[in-house]
Amino acid sequence: MRSFPSISLSLAIALGAILTSLLAATGFQVFQSSQAQTLPPAEPELTMPTDSVDPELIAANHRLGFNLLEQLLQDAPGENVLISPTSVAMALAMAYNGAEGDTQQAMAEALEIQGLSLEALNQANGALKEALASDDPAVTLAMANSLWARQNVEFKADFLARNRQFYGAEIASLDFGNPKTLNVINAWVNDQTKGKIPGILDQISPEQVMFLINALYFKGDWQTPFDPDQTTDKPFYQADGAEKQLPMMARSDSFQYLETDQVQAVSLPYGEGRWAMDIWLPKSDVGFEAFAKEWTAEQWQQSLNQFRSREGSLELPRFQVDYEASLSSALSALGMGQAFTDEANFAGMSDLDLLIDEVRHKTVLEVNEEGSEAAAATSVGISVTSIQIPQDPFEMVVDRPFMVTIRDRETGTLLFMGAIVDPQ
Repeated sequence: MRSFPSISLSLAIALGAILTSLLAATGFQVFQSSQAQTLPPAEPELTMPTDSVDPELIAANHRLGFNLLEQLLQDAPGENVLISPTSVAMALAMAYNGAEGDTQQAMAEALEIQGLSLEALNQANGALKEALASDDPAVTLAMANSLWARQNVEFKADFLARNRQFYGAEIASLDFGNPKTLNVINAWVNDQTKGKIPGILDQISPEQVMFLINALYFKGDWQTPFDPDQTTDKPFYQADGAEKQLPMMARSDSFQYLETDQVQAVSLPYGEGRWAMDIWLPKSDVGFEAFAKEWTAEQWQQSLNQFRSREGSLELPRFQVDYEASLSSALSALGMGQAFTDEANFAGMSDLDLLIDEVRHKTVLEVNEEGSEAAAATSVGISVTSIQIPQDPFEMVVDRPFMVTIRDRETGTLLFMGAIVDPQ
């Protein structure tokens, strides 16, 4: 029986016992507060060229996102699910830097990164962090990582150095017994997500020794906004047959559009066009649940290549979704269950015997006539053990459950994805 204190990791717009990791990655600065003590310095931060983003990492993050979405929909049928695959993957990668042996292999399986060495993974994530910087005045994209350690608990210098160097993590040592520490950490999350996510932690237990936190914020103005005067209340039909009135935005235009026997899909670009939101509306005779069960990363990627310009009309709800969930069960189902047990091996973090006890994820998405705003925070908890033919205009009325994705067309990164079953 081990008698060490617990640790929590926070993953983004989800991980909490020894390490809690909130997903977000912009530049690195050592965080200082009146009660903070900076941990040992690491190697100088590397500057990664934006053209070095590894497509293997992007594909792995896509598979992770779709796998997680499938698991979460199974766990909560009929409910909204909204995740940031980028945030979750980045936060877990930070924790992965401390995993060894079978635990490392199990995490690699869940993260779909079996083909990447630790060095290649870190280099790719560093490059991705740099590449996601926005120079579009209509789009704000901010990603930040942080690592908060309990004072007087030693963590391995190379583990801290890699998280600082490749993930731009802000690192601080705090008195976890001071009630103000909880406010300090949550204030960081609130600041990084522009107030969309006020905090990721509810409490700090005596067993927790570290929080790895990632925060991700996105705000984009539509390339072509919807006219508010065209927005009218119309019925939205939920999966159980219930009907509710929602403000339905409307626009007739030339869209990037796809229609198959399974789904209607439309792509709505932001600003100069690098980023886009895609709306996926399953056909009525297919049904939302049947479509969701068969929707994979490979099918999604193939569908993106089939979008074509087409005249049509679109009706889309104006809505906001707030989502919070523990990802621990879903991640265990994806293969990394050992990391949550007494058999976990995080010897690369510390000489303490550690395990992940929870992975938490919070997201927010707001869609309106001007554009959309989204944020994510992920917390990982680690504990000690004990040529096109002319076509007629289309009509797409999003009045029933649908899927949504927000992506970066330049790097291929999937920033947010979700199932909107009951929009508010």
